[in-house]
Amino acid sequence: THEELCRFIARESESVVVSVGYRLAPEHKYPAAYEDCLSASQHFLQHLQHYGVDPARVTVCGDSAGGNLAAAVSQTLAGRSDLPRLRAQILIYPGLQALDFNLPSYQQNRGVPLLFRERAAFYMLQYLNGSATKLEEVLDGSHIPPDIKLKYQKWVSPD
Repeated sequence: THEELCRFIARESESVVVSVGYRLAPEHKYPAAYEDCLSASQHFLQHLQHYGVDPARVTVCGDSAGGNLAAAVSQTLAGRSDLPRLRAQILIYPGLQALDFNLPSYQQNRGVPLLFRERAAFYMLQYLNGSATKLEEVLDGSHIPPDIKLKYQKWVSPD
């Protein structure tokens, strides 16, 4: 689905693009997709010379769930001294938090196609456990205990 876009990015940026075909939910629950992306990224970084890639020019990128995966891979690789450092990460409408689906961005874009608020929560549940039985609780925000909400409030709040 992304081949044309990857070719465009490669051509316009004069760079190498490696697109990872990771396992998808709900058949493959978390952490399958993350493990696939991390494994592919580590392999690529370990064999840059084979591909003729400058180690100082490696960037990870992803959109939607892939944006989440790119961020997670970047965080994991940031502490690795045995691999070249990533130059950057590019996150295109990434799914980065599942604590609160009532934040202003979700409210402002709740009816904007393609990824409606309810659909975003549904896909997040599919990714995590393959079941959307708790969708209403997630949309209400009752899936997170009050002490956890309080703990992460400074990072996930409208303020």
